[in-house]
Amino acid sequence: MTAVIEGVYAFILGAVMGSFLNVCVSRWPAGLSVVSPRSRCPNCGHAITAIENVPILSWVFLRARCRGCGGTISIQYPLVELATGVLWLWAFLHFGADFSALRVAVFGTIMLGIALTDAEHFLIPDGFTVSGLIWVLLSVFIGAFFREQGPFAGPWHAIIGMCAGAGAIAIVGWLGEVALNRPAMGFGDTTMMAVVGGAVGAERALLTLFVASAIAPIVLLGIVYPLTRKREEGGQMDLALADGSGWRRKELPFGVFLAPSAFVCLVYGQEMINWYLRISGLK
Repeated sequence: MTAVIEGVYAFILGAVMGSFLNVCVSRWPAGLSVVSPRSRCPNCGHAITAIENVPILSWVFLRARCRGCGGTISIQYPLVELATGVLWLWAFLHFGADFSALRVAVFGTIMLGIALTDAEHFLIPDGFTVSGLIWVLLSVFIGAFFREQGPFAGPWHAIIGMCAGAGAIAIVGWLGEVALNRPAMGFGDTTMMAVVGGAVGAERALLTLFVASAIAPIVLLGIVYPLTRKREEGGQMDLALADGSGWRRKELPFGVFLAPSAFVCLVYGQEMINWYLRISGLK
């Protein structure tokens, strides 16, 4: 019974963090504060009351409508809250009620925020990378002190991983710029990989880049491309999403693929590396 109560608490706490994540996703790309002013309807400016701000439930009870103007409330809000709640519950079930579970849950929440903002705005805000880097470094030393490392790299490997992650993607971006004769990688990807490298270490940071590079064409060709339509503009064929949101040929938000890859490599990366070493005969 105690485990059930703790699981419910983990889900609720995650959903609350998901509600705050929605604020970060909507404000940080615009350079706005996530502290003030209080949340408001983007259509009419109606201030969201506490009863209207209960994760998931408020959206359901309000029937996805603003009480001020009756405008539609995006389904993205409850979905993010639900996903974050499930993430925190999974971390609790997988790692137990200890510091490692909290570290994994927070890291996954940050990665989710990065994926969402990069998908929508082609931008990885400093708010996610700076707070992520602070959290990773702080939790590394706290974990080492209490001997709760979990799937995370130790202090020394975290520092090396930061350099390896940021350096590797900077090199990839430089090679892409040389090949395409235009900027191929944003600085946000570099700072993000510093966060990832600090969490997983050098080996799994490089694995993250490999996994992201492998799944990106699969997602683009298997999911994004079928949802696109070719549109002729000025004699040239332009590839745009059917809803007009704009993943074009020359604009690929790589953070969308790096973020889930980083989370997978954090939890299962060492097993993936060991499996490769076994089948290749190197171990």
